[in-house]
Amino acid sequence: MKYLHTMVRVRDLDASLDFYVNKLGLVEANRFENAGGRFTLVFLCAPDDADRAKEDRAPMVELTYNWDPEDYDGGRNFGHLAYAVDDIYAVCQRLKDGGVTINRPPRDGHMAFVRSPDNISIELLQKDGSLAPAEPWASMPNVGAW
Repeated sequence: MKYLHTMVRVRDLDASLDFYVNKLGLVEANRFENAGGRFTLVFLCAPDDADRAKEDRAPMVELTYNWDPEDYDGGRNFGHLAYAVDDIYAVCQRLKDGGVTINRPPRDGHMAFVRSPDNISIELLQKDGSLAPAEPWASMPNVGAW
């Protein structure tokens, strides 16, 4: 398992970048805009982690800016922790066997979400792409929120 990023939702991308980059000193490692989903993702890292962030896509902070205004109540501005795993199906099975609810199953062989006992979302991403869809995951529905 490898730590990837922590996601934080922001209301004002310019003000957030001013804080994280100009004041705190982080650097922008990557940016992704999705017009269809109406959001922008900006990945930031510490200056000493810049080479690693660009090569390994970690460790970073992901600022998520949703283009449509939204109130972030109950800590919704904090998004999730993300980890790359060697075998997403094996990790999800181990978690499920341990009594953990798989909120967003890895139907695509690539991404899953679970929650910690404190209700923190954890994103699991298949390292190096996606595995072929497989049961029981491919037909498993989402449960709750992530």
